[in-house]
Amino acid sequence: MTTAARPASVSFRALGTTASLLVADPGAMKAARRVLDAELAAIDAACSRFRPDSELSRVNAAGGAVLQVTGLFAEALDVALHAAEQTDGVVDPTVGAAVTALGYDVTFAALRPQDVRPVRVAGPSPGRRAVEWDRAARRLRLPPGTALDLGATAKALAADRAARRAAEVADCGVLVNLGGDISVAGQAPPGGWRVAIADDHAAPDTGARPTVSITEGGLATSGTTVRTWRRGSRTLHHIVDPATGDVPAPVWRTVSVAAASCVAANTAGTEAVVLGERALGRLSRAGLPARLVRVDGTVERVCGWPEDTPGGAR
Repeated sequence: MTTAARPASVSFRALGTTASLLVADPGAMKAARRVLDAELAAIDAACSRFRPDSELSRVNAAGGAVLQVTGLFAEALDVALHAAEQTDGVVDPTVGAAVTALGYDVTFAALRPQDVRPVRVAGPSPGRRAVEWDRAARRLRLPPGTALDLGATAKALAADRAARRAAEVADCGVLVNLGGDISVAGQAPPGGWRVAIADDHAAPDTGARPTVSITEGGLATSGTTVRTWRRGSRTLHHIVDPATGDVPAPVWRTVSVAAASCVAANTAGTEAVVLGERALGRLSRAGLPARLVRVDGTVERVCGWPEDTPGGAR
């Protein structure tokens, strides 16, 4: 009697976070890893705020000039603008100036966690309608003073693209996890991919984390407790409310959402953090299973998200 091989996995640093790749057929790991590496390099060159040579940096520095962008950047911008439209501007790519004003102007690894400088709030972001975008010609113009930040969607897009392409090349089930942004494609292992849910994806797995099983689509966890820093007397994080240019009022410390894609899951999770209490109704109306953890640790579940079952990912 033969038994199916256990999925193979590898983890490494990429995009300022931990990237993990799982393949149902261990013999396909090399081919799948090549795909993932290529996708990560491409999305970093297109969408990084912290590389002066990235396409995003060039767009933000254009000072109102019209630029023609690459196909990948066009796709990332389309995804970001669609997220803004779906969420009525709650998740919006024009928060670049606001994020920088709050102190997130270098990579997270380079941030000084404690800083005596007072925080400066940039105020409301211009919004998606300020972006002049000719999709057919791939020509883009930002008004002077407007800066894009594609962080809310670009990493999730990379996960979706990499999982889909890796599954095609490897001809087996694939899971890609980019710092809590998870996408799966191809035939999942029996029982599905087991995923442990945590505030910090990089924390050691004690086996006590709640777990869920997914067979398709995406799963994303957005949180406010890991990527934090101090400015003056305030603790800040990377999720910004475009309506104010400031971090939202603290209601949820972690929001995990399952959806048809990682982009959709990430968008809904980020929106939930900004909406606060209103997120419960919003997720219910959208029919998205979600687990939301309040700042005091109590848990809310919507749309059939299962009760917590510890056991760790496997």
